[in-house]
Amino acid sequence: MKKLFGALAFFLALFSAPAFAEPLKVVVTFSVLGDMVRQVGGDRIDLTVLVGPDGDAHTFEPSPADARVLAGADLLFLNGLAFEPWLAKLAAASGTHARFVVASDGVKPLSMNEGRATVPDPHAWQDLSNGAIYVRNIEAALASAAPADAKVFQENAARLLRELADLDGWTRAEIAALPEASRKIITTHSAFGYFGAAYGVDFLAPEGLSTDAEPSARTLARLIDQIKREHIRALFIENMSDPRFIRMISAETGASLGGKLYSDALSKPGGPAPTYQAMFRNNVPQLVAAMRQNR
Repeated sequence: MKKLFGALAFFLALFSAPAFAEPLKVVVTFSVLGDMVRQVGGDRIDLTVLVGPDGDAHTFEPSPADARVLAGADLLFLNGLAFEPWLAKLAAASGTHARFVVASDGVKPLSMNEGRATVPDPHAWQDLSNGAIYVRNIEAALASAAPADAKVFQENAARLLRELADLDGWTRAEIAALPEASRKIITTHSAFGYFGAAYGVDFLAPEGLSTDAEPSARTLARLIDQIKREHIRALFIENMSDPRFIRMISAETGASLGGKLYSDALSKPGGPAPTYQAMFRNNVPQLVAAMRQNR
């Protein structure tokens, strides 16, 4: 009889136990932020990234499939700072009730020129101390949405913050070894303002040389003159930029083309920059090697 009651109690406990909660449905606007959210959320979230590896969030055009994904989301993480101008229209089309989380909240924004206007620079993640702000915002939002998993998110975020602090120290040491006069780089897109301000590098990407606008003849001529005058020896193409103009400048000035930098988007898995940390591990050595050529 005792065995019978014991077995009955076991089965009652088994079938009355609460079911495991479904993972949070999380949508993220672009791949760099998506990787941070992935590292904090781990297997406790169901993650969709709208603008994937090597994608250009500046020129992205959402599809009906993106609206359907957003409609079913619990959380949406965006960069903010006007980085995703298409998002308001997508959100309206989707009818989503997701909570929107601005990952850059708390960042002190820099400014950049866009056409004739001065606007906030959205590329705040290029400073690793800002990346840490993103991580804390991500952890807080996930923990609020899924309190039962808050400890997991806290542990994942703490591990990521330690890695970013180590990476920040390494980046500073690598660049500090160069003479200040040589710390000048030409890129195809004005995405490295925060990196330059944080680590002491002068990034030159004049108005008109961007991912979504063709530079004028005057802009190209001014840039060519600047390269020759300041003896800049290396140029960089970013992974989501049109390479034609930087190659034209290289031919005119004799400056060599450096490797591929990752700024607004990560590489595909198996590439040189599939994570936020790997993006810095890819970019910093290439930048340092190029700046050593400057005289």
